[in-house]
Amino acid sequence: MNRIKQYLFLFFLVSFSSILLSASLLVSFQPMEDWKAPKEADNLKNPLKGNSSAISEGQKLYNNMCMICHGNKGKGDGVAGMGLNPRPTNLTTSIVQTQSDGAIFWKLTTGRAPMAAYKELLTEDQRWQLVNYIRTLKK
Repeated sequence: MNRIKQYLFLFFLVSFSSILLSASLLVSFQPMEDWKAPKEADNLKNPLKGNSSAISEGQKLYNNMCMICHGNKGKGDGVAGMGLNPRPTNLTTSIVQTQSDGAIFWKLTTGRAPMAAYKELLTEDQRWQLVNYIRTLKK
C-alpha cells in the first residue's frame, strides 16, 4: 500500500509540475505583433508593388528562408519557430496585413531577435519581393 501511495504522490507531483511549466511557457511566449516600425518606414514605397513575378520570387525566398519559422502558410507555426521566444508572428493576421509595405520592409531589413535582419543577406529587391509575397498570405 505504501508503494501505491508513493506512485500516486509521484504521479501527482509530475503532473502538477508539468501544468506549472506549461502555464509559464504560455505566459513567456509573447507574439511580436507589438513590434512597431518607425513612422518614417511608412514613407518607403514598394517599387515592385503589383509585380506578379516579384510575388513568385518572393514565394521562393519565403520557402527557403522564412517557412522554417513562420510556417507553410505564414501562421507562425513553423518547426524551428516552436522553440523561439517570442514565437514567430502570424503573417496572415490583420495586425501584419494592415501595416504599410514600408513597415514590413523595414522589419525584414533590420530584424529584432529572434527575427534575423536581412539587410546584408538579401538585396533590396529580394526584400520587396518578400513583402509582396507576405501580402498574399492574408486570411
